[in-house]
Amino acid sequence: MACNIQLVRRFLINGRFCVLLRYLHTINSGIMLIEFSVGNYLSIKDKQTLRMDASSITEYQDRLIDAGRYKLLRSAVIYGANASGKSNVLKAMATMRQIILTSAAQSSTATIPVEPFLLSTETEHAPSYFEMLFLLDGVRYRYGFEANKERVYAEWLFEAKKQQEKVLFVREGEIIEVSKAFKESKGLEQRTSNNKLFLTITDQFNVAVSTKIIQWLFYNFLSVSGILHEERRFESRLSMNIGDQSENIRKFIKRMDLGFLDIKLFSKEREESDDESSLSKFLSRIGDLLALEAKSVHIKFDKKGKEVDKVYFDLDTQESSGTVKIIDLIYPVFRVLKEGGVLLTDELDAKLHPLLTQEIINLFNGPENNPTGAQLIFATHDTNLLSYGQFRRDQIYFTEKDKYGATSLYSLVDYKEEDGTTVRKDRSFEKDYIQGRYGAIPYIGDFSKLLS
Repeated sequence: MACNIQLVRRFLINGRFCVLLRYLHTINSGIMLIEFSVGNYLSIKDKQTLRMDASSITEYQDRLIDAGRYKLLRSAVIYGANASGKSNVLKAMATMRQIILTSAAQSSTATIPVEPFLLSTETEHAPSYFEMLFLLDGVRYRYGFEANKERVYAEWLFEAKKQQEKVLFVREGEIIEVSKAFKESKGLEQRTSNNKLFLTITDQFNVAVSTKIIQWLFYNFLSVSGILHEERRFESRLSMNIGDQSENIRKFIKRMDLGFLDIKLFSKEREESDDESSLSKFLSRIGDLLALEAKSVHIKFDKKGKEVDKVYFDLDTQESSGTVKIIDLIYPVFRVLKEGGVLLTDELDAKLHPLLTQEIINLFNGPENNPTGAQLIFATHDTNLLSYGQFRRDQIYFTEKDKYGATSLYSLVDYKEEDGTTVRKDRSFEKDYIQGRYGAIPYIGDFSKLLS
C-alpha cells in the first residue's frame, strides 16, 4: 500500500510524535567547530588535537568559512593505515557527544562509556580527556571534561565574546565553582552526582548557554558510520517525501544517476480493531511509520524499447550496497548543509565510486552549496582525494601509531621535511603519501615469502 504522505506529514506536524518532528527543527546556523582534543581514549594516549581553524597558508580561500574573527575549515580528511587510530579520533568526538546527551538521564549507578588507553600503566586507570572549542552565535566557547567509567573528575566551560576567555564554571572533583556570568546555574551544584555532567544538569533547568550547547550537539552535530550507516536511515527516507529539502534531495539522487527514477515509501497493510484503545492506536500508528518500506522506481520496457510500466524494487535487498549508502547519507548531509553543523563519517569512501565521494565533499567545500558553514570531518583510504586542488594542506590529517601502540594525529601543514622545511603546496600529495613521505601508511613485508 502506498504511503499517504499527507497523513504522515499531518501526523508529524500535530506534534504527536515529537522524536520524528525533531528532524524538521531548525536552529541558528552560526554554529561551528574550532577544534577538538582527546586524550587517554582507546588507542590515543597523549592529548591529540584536530583543528578546524585555518592556518596562515593562502591557497584555496574558498575552502574557508568567514566567521568574523575566525577563518574555519569547511572540511577535514584523516588518512592512516588500518588500526592506526583514525577511526578512534572520530569515535572520540561521537563519544563526547553521546556522554553529554545521555548524562542527565543516567542513574547514579550508571557507567560512563569511556575506554582508556590500556597499553600503559600510566593511563589504564586514569580518566579520559575530551574538549571542544566552538562558535555559537559569534561567541567562542571551550567546554571539556575528564572522566572514567565511574565518575567525572573535572569539567569546565569558558566563554570568549572577544579575545579574553571568561570562566563560566570549573569543576574539580566534587567542587563546582560557578562564576557570576553563569549565575542562573547557582544552586544546581548539589543536584549533580559524581557520574553526571554539570552542563547537562544546568540544561535541564533551562540555563540558556547550556541549552544552546546541548541543542547544537543534538540537532547539528551528527555522526554516521561509513560501513554501518543505518543510524539515520529512517529519517533519510522520510526526508525525501517530507520537509523543505525533499526537492533538493530528489535532484541530488537524479544527478547521481543511480539507475532509477525515484524512491517511494509504502506502508504495510494493517487491520485496525474497533476495540483498540486510543493509546494502542497511537502506538500502532507510530509502528506504521517506523515500518515504512522504501522502494526504488524503475521503468519497464517492451522489446521495441517503449516504456510500458513502472517496477518497484525493494531498496534494501534489490539495490546495491553503494546505492543504499548514498540514500542513508542524504539526510545528514542535507540537514547540516541547510542548518549548519558538523557531520562526522568514518570510511566515507566505502562502497562508493570515487566520483560520488568527491561529489559529497564538493557540497561542503564550496560556499555556493554550503552558505551556512557546515563542516565535514571524515576518514578515508581513497588517495585520489589527495590530488592537487582538492584540499588545503591544513585540511589533511594523518594518524600513526608509535612502537608503544599510541596514536598520534598530525596535519600536513605542520609536517616537516627532513631538511626542516614545510611541505610545499605544489607537491603531489597523493604520490608522496603512497611512497611513505608523510608516514601514516602500513609497513608491508614481502608477501611472496609467505608461500615459499
